Amino acid sequence: MKVSGITPSGRPQLGNYLGAIRRWAVDGSEHDLYFIGDLHAMTTTHNPAKLRAQADESLAVLVASGISPERVFVQSDLARELGALTWVLECTCSYGEAARMIQFKEKADGQAGVRLSLFTYPVLMAADILLQGASEVPVGEDQSQHVELARALARRFNATYGEVFTVPRAVLPLTGARVRDLTDPSRKMSKSSPDAGGVVFVLDEPDLIRRKIRRAVTDSGSTPVYDPDGRPGVANLLEILAACTDRSPRDVAGEHATYGALKEAVAEAVVEALRPVRERTTELLGDPAELARIRKAGAARAAERGEHRLNSALRLIGATAS
Repeated sequence: MKVSGITPSGRPQLGNYLGAIRRWAVDGSEHDLYFIGDLHAMTTTHNPAKLRAQADESLAVLVASGISPERVFVQSDLARELGALTWVLECTCSYGEAARMIQFKEKADGQAGVRLSLFTYPVLMAADILLQGASEVPVGEDQSQHVELARALARRFNATYGEVFTVPRAVLPLTGARVRDLTDPSRKMSKSSPDAGGVVFVLDEPDLIRRKIRRAVTDSGSTPVYDPDGRPGVANLLEILAACTDRSPRDVAGEHATYGALKEAVAEAVVEALRPVRERTTELLGDPAELARIRKAGAARAAERGEHRLNSALRLIGATAS
């Protein structure tokens, strides 16, 4: 069983959808779990109301994309369970292990007033994984060190107090599209980008999507050629079109004589790919009672799945009566 999370540090965008969410809906097994990691979004300065709205939008997008509500939950709805298990794991983790986390060093470098949660969140991530009994965690290279910490903590707890936790392993995530920023193809499309003009959000209206793609950076040439190193802007458009139509970038390159024609084709492909997701997401966001029902049910199932592990861990470490 795999567990994957998405942090609502911004609104879901095309890169999230083509690169991960769509693949989760199509290729994930019935046992895989997906959560909205809103607690992780609190490690830096944030607006509480905006965070709540982004968490709801992310949840709606996952469900609208075809992921079963049975397999989705919001992290903060398990705040009590995760808080208790995080403390247990912090009592199992050494300072040296936490201090070696590269992501903390990179994100804290040069920053004033760094929050302690940025230092300790890898232990919370371990709690996310271990509470649900995940055996596999799809992560990129930047997060693999955190999964190694979860493995170390699971093994140490099991050896010291008794067998409770499945020891997870990091696996390569399902291959998805590589989507770059439309105004700066040297960087990936990001929901937290300071320039929204280069980001297509899942809930963007069709006309706005068309305008953004028509303004996408290309190069001084005129004929579309798939050359990621020499022509990254055009390659990005070709990769987006290929992902939306389930074809290869080189195949679609030969079908368009000009950059203008390519952009029009990309715009229409993106509009159609996102249309059902946008419409269903809008429906869910327009029905707060239904979204709240989905969220409450997801939290109850996630809590039930982890209840016996948490209770066993607390009992074995001496925090509750045996």
